[in-house]
Amino acid sequence: MSTTTRPRGVPARLVVWTFHLALPLAGLWLLLAVPGADLRLEHHPTHFWLVALAAAVTTALAVLVERAARRHDDARLLLVGIGFLAAALFLGLHALATPGVLLDGRNGGFALATPVGLALGALFTAAAALDLPPARAAAVLRAGPWLRRGLLALVAAWGVVSLAGLPPLADPDLAERLSGPLVVVAVVAVVLYVVVAVRFLALYRRRRSVMLLSILTANVLLAEAMIAVALGPSWHLSWWLWHVLMTLAFGYIGYSAYVGYQAEGATAGLFDGVRTEETVQAVRAEYGAALEALVSAVRRQEAGEISADEMALMTAGLADRFGLTEGQTAVLGRAAAALRGEREQIGRLGVLVAIGRASRVRVAEDDLLRGAVARMAAGLGGHDLRIGLLRDGALVYPVELCTDPSWAAPDVPVPGLEPVERDGLLAHPLTVKDVPAGVLLVRPPGSERDRALFASLAGQLSMGLENARLYHQIDGLFRQYMSPDVATALLADPAQAALGGAVVEVTAVFADLRGFTTFSEAATPEQIVALLNRYFEVATAAVLAEGGTVVQFVGDALMALFGAPVRQSDHAVRAARAALAMQAGVSAIAEDGAPTFRVGINTGPALVGNIGSTALRNFNAMGDAVNVAARLETAAEPGQVVLGAATVALLPDDAVLQALGSLTVKGRREPVVAYRLCALWGAPPL
Repeated sequence: MSTTTRPRGVPARLVVWTFHLALPLAGLWLLLAVPGADLRLEHHPTHFWLVALAAAVTTALAVLVERAARRHDDARLLLVGIGFLAAALFLGLHALATPGVLLDGRNGGFALATPVGLALGALFTAAAALDLPPARAAAVLRAGPWLRRGLLALVAAWGVVSLAGLPPLADPDLAERLSGPLVVVAVVAVVLYVVVAVRFLALYRRRRSVMLLSILTANVLLAEAMIAVALGPSWHLSWWLWHVLMTLAFGYIGYSAYVGYQAEGATAGLFDGVRTEETVQAVRAEYGAALEALVSAVRRQEAGEISADEMALMTAGLADRFGLTEGQTAVLGRAAAALRGEREQIGRLGVLVAIGRASRVRVAEDDLLRGAVARMAAGLGGHDLRIGLLRDGALVYPVELCTDPSWAAPDVPVPGLEPVERDGLLAHPLTVKDVPAGVLLVRPPGSERDRALFASLAGQLSMGLENARLYHQIDGLFRQYMSPDVATALLADPAQAALGGAVVEVTAVFADLRGFTTFSEAATPEQIVALLNRYFEVATAAVLAEGGTVVQFVGDALMALFGAPVRQSDHAVRAARAALAMQAGVSAIAEDGAPTFRVGINTGPALVGNIGSTALRNFNAMGDAVNVAARLETAAEPGQVVLGAATVALLPDDAVLQALGSLTVKGRREPVVAYRLCALWGAPPL
């Protein structure tokens, strides 16, 4: 099965636009190709009003464009305005020189005025289409008044000579004798108009301005009009064609300006799309600065630094600065009010987000609620909020959980699962596992949007309460059955509970009660449990005080690790201090005849991680270094702490040691060099 890709076609609007612009040239060709069709039609009033209308429209456009050029100091707009002015003035002369208006018959000034005016307009517009560098644009702006004065002087001289019937413009056959130069002028003007159209088309693709498209279209029509000027005989249909094209060209720009004025209500921005890139960037920067000023004013109004009247004056100043109409000024004022409202709402949503984030992390219930109240007090102005907690079936209102400390505890019944509103007070229930746990009180309830916000806020607080209480329960449960470091690691990252581990250097500590079997034979089970709990309480405290991890209890023995799961560079020193503290603590509580600890310590690499099955696992350490620590513990006497050589090598010089020589331990062929630890700085001596 084959597929074909349809080529990307030309947009339909472009085809229609090109077709309409090609029609005048087709009509001109038809009239010139069939002389009989190019009828003579000499009607002086029609000519006068048609050209006068084109001149009036072009004059209005020149005034508007030059006003925009002065407002922005834009060289392109200045040149476009002078081009419009040149065309308008010479069209006016052409209209006044119509036979039967001011003159009885035609003269050379009448015939030449329009091609000269359109050629000058093409020259100035072509200069405007260039991308002038800043220095050149500044020079054009400086020369602008002189260009305008020179143009007015030329038109004035032309008018005096033409309308006064002075030579050489008084000659009615002057145009025929200058037909060759006129054709050259027409060709040059056509080329200039086409260049302008191409340049403005490229500019239109970047900016998509209606006015740019209008000027582009007008230049194409004027190029066609110049062709008709050069080829059409006077007072024939082909001659009238260029009058119509010229009127349509400027009329089309005028119509676009009118539509823009109707839409915007002002003429200030009609020609903004024609400006140079430098002007566009400068205006954007100016608009940006004005917007920043407006936002700053909104913030100051929120902070109470300026009043609503002062804000209105600032808005009016911006409107005057940018030439806005009353309608646009009103829109600007509403925009400022909307911006203020949106900023307020964003601030409230920010409070909601912050409380939601706090609800998802490990935080105590009291800290969560106090932090939430602080955020609500800062970000929910205009409303008083209070949190009540359900304690023993009654609502309790802690003072610190209120944005207004002077608010007396209200008489609100225990909430259900739905919000309740009465007497200007809105009560949202706080729940834990769909069971009422408290209440969020709001006064006044506010708008519907405010109510929705407070409903979300109550939901976030409920989630936070549930998480805080659940975490507290899990945390307490974990820490009763495993070392705090292991519990913390698992709560922070449950993935660490996966089977497996890593090889790290650790110091293992083994301790058991020598003589415990003999003691057990003469003691009751209750006495045995009480003794073990008392001893292990001391031993566990000593290990945890040095940052160690109690791995397991087995009968009357315990195993502890230093250097894992929390990495410690001084794990050997910590283990030695913990062992001495353990022995000292047990000696202080041991009764006569009661067993005492013997401790073995060794350092080396071990596989540390979770060992067991998918159903049940345990944090543990395995390796030769750990086995040696266990054997050293069996070789120790009650009350002693025996170290391996690897541990001794990591102790400071002030450690008091007694060499025990090489000990033969179970499970190893080679003897183990052992030392008895007697004292260490920072730990009680034995």
